[in-house]
Amino acid sequence: MPAFRTQRASRDSALSRERIVAAALALIDRNGAAEFSLRDVARRLGVYPTAIYWHVPSRNALIGEVCARVMRDIVPPVSPRNWRAWLEGLFRRYRAAVRRHPNVAPLLGAQLVSNTSLDARMIEGVLAALSHAGYRGRGLVDAFNAVVAAMSGFVTMEFGPEPAEDPRGWAADFERRIRALGSAGYPVLTRNLPALANRAFILRWQNGTKVPLDGGFEAFIDSVIRGLAARARGGRRKGRGR
Repeated sequence: MPAFRTQRASRDSALSRERIVAAALALIDRNGAAEFSLRDVARRLGVYPTAIYWHVPSRNALIGEVCARVMRDIVPPVSPRNWRAWLEGLFRRYRAAVRRHPNVAPLLGAQLVSNTSLDARMIEGVLAALSHAGYRGRGLVDAFNAVVAAMSGFVTMEFGPEPAEDPRGWAADFERRIRALGSAGYPVLTRNLPALANRAFILRWQNGTKVPLDGGFEAFIDSVIRGLAARARGGRRKGRGR
């Protein structure tokens, strides 16, 4: 057997799921997820593509593993009994994880929908926190859905990728169009444009890796948690009324 085949076979035998996931995440960090393939991972690891399938059955399964790796440290260390602090910690830790791997941002929402990267510890923590806030039954389900949507929604938008084709040209053209808006048709927008330009959703040409939306994120989680507290109080009052 030629030496290069012997070496590759040896690498195949030393392969592990952990190494495959690490290589896949490194490739997505560098190139994004759109063109990501199992062949790319095999090439990076110097193994036959068929060797990858001994550890992960498909591209989607590997993406699920990558997302699970990115989110594995998002559960806050504080007790869910302190439910406000726990949820604040969850939102911030999730955002910090995506900020380290922004090319994963578009994948996470889909993974939460398909349950490929199921995190039972996170689910248990959210349910426990909401239970301590006073939610029960159907109200708990509704609040849980709101928390998961809130956790992923803002961050997915903040770190969503810029256009892959000619990003500088696109950014320059978009900025020109934004700044050319006239005050006659859009008086409030143009009056506030100096503060909004490139710092607000829909009116920006760079994502959160270059221009993080820190103030908006803090306003967002404050609004979510205040809203959850108000709804919990309302539910308890209705319960007493019965």
